[in-house]
Amino acid sequence: MLEIKDLTCGYDSKIILKNISFKVERGELCGIIGPNGSGKTTLLRAISKVIVPEGDIIFNGKDLKNLSFKELSKKIAVVSQSQSYIFGMSVEEFVLLGRIPHRKGFQFLETKKDEETAYKSMLLTDVVNLKDRLMSELSEGERQLVVIARALAQEPELLLLDEPTSHLDITHQVKILNLLKRLNKKRGLTVLIVLHDLNLASDYCNKLILISNGKLYRAGTPFEVLTYQTIEEVYNTLVIVKENPVSGRPHIY
Repeated sequence: MLEIKDLTCGYDSKIILKNISFKVERGELCGIIGPNGSGKTTLLRAISKVIVPEGDIIFNGKDLKNLSFKELSKKIAVVSQSQSYIFGMSVEEFVLLGRIPHRKGFQFLETKKDEETAYKSMLLTDVVNLKDRLMSELSEGERQLVVIARALAQEPELLLLDEPTSHLDITHQVKILNLLKRLNKKRGLTVLIVLHDLNLASDYCNKLILISNGKLYRAGTPFEVLTYQTIEEVYNTLVIVKENPVSGRPHIY
């Protein structure tokens, strides 16, 4: 579905990522991991055309350079770290913003399909009971679920998420990651997610991309990437890696 070829990018004259190349297959739940400042968020910004990189990004066989923002937003949805909220807006109104890419010219009101799709998205994320509440009245965890509902209302093929579980308690972390895993398994949604917690990345992702100092350090399954040698080299921290008795995946101590 997604192929990154020799991607180099940054901000102004500062290069953040250098010669990154990897593939994401359709139906994968792929995690991007790495130390702070390694370029994980920059990578998502390049894929979503927020910044213009050198190299090629191929999505469904088409060069991203040749896709308009409207075409792209029908296929790729983004849940970023810094969300803009209109706090006087209701949850339902906010989720309906996800239907904007599907509007036709001079369409100012939602269609029945828009309303049905938004409702299904709220149902999937378990926020239907919040639909009449204002965004300002929600907890951080509830708000994050609503933001994911808005992204799902776009009906994307690829969902990009930048640390969606940061600053959340363990209940909301697990709720969000279980939701993403369910959407991935049952609906075939391809997910590319930036995570800081290596154990969550290990348990939920079937493929990991490890970035260090702006370069691709390693890519593969959690078993291939999360070895104690690799973690100690990249994070400069002594660790022990053992099998999680529940998931059977690597667990870092």
